[in-house]
Amino acid sequence: MKQLGIVPNDIDLILITHFHGDHFAGLPFFLLDAQFSRRSRPLVIAGPEGIELRLVQVMEALFENSSRTLRKFELSVVALGPAESWTLGAVTVTPFAVVHGESGGPFLGYRLEAEGRVIAYSADTEWTDNLVPLAHEADLFIAEAYYYDRIVKNHLSLTTLAAHLPDINPKRLILTHMSDDMLERLPTLTYTAAHDGMIVDL
Repeated sequence: MKQLGIVPNDIDLILITHFHGDHFAGLPFFLLDAQFSRRSRPLVIAGPEGIELRLVQVMEALFENSSRTLRKFELSVVALGPAESWTLGAVTVTPFAVVHGESGGPFLGYRLEAEGRVIAYSADTEWTDNLVPLAHEADLFIAEAYYYDRIVKNHLSLTTLAAHLPDINPKRLILTHMSDDMLERLPTLTYTAAHDGMIVDL
């Protein structure tokens, strides 16, 4: 974030999709940076049921006693249930249950509404019909496309996603969470792929 000129203290809301390390373990570093940089703005961290305990556990696993440090800013940790809309600051968040394994969940994808725009994020998931209402006619749908046509448990292939796009009908689609199989094919595909530092205008 800092390499890209993003100021962490400008972030008011963090949404967690599940508790696998590549989606969750960055939080202790973010919170310690906020403490050391003397953040004063409130921060909301929201995610699946159990996030309050999981956050304490990961803080203690990585930095002992860090979860008990008196913070200089207000921190709210909010557990979100699927298919229920939440207003978090200026953003309306609707979580949807997705499918990504037996451990590390619950697993959520998100539909976000703010400033008259809708952004949908599939998170890590195999195909589930919940992706249709999650991303239906969204201004931007950010979707996993782990493989091109190989079907594996807990992950989504581009061909599976493409078969359902007429029902989802997003205004714009950006692919993410791609394996080498997908990355090697990108020059031959018509879809837009995410990359580090990408800026999307809506």
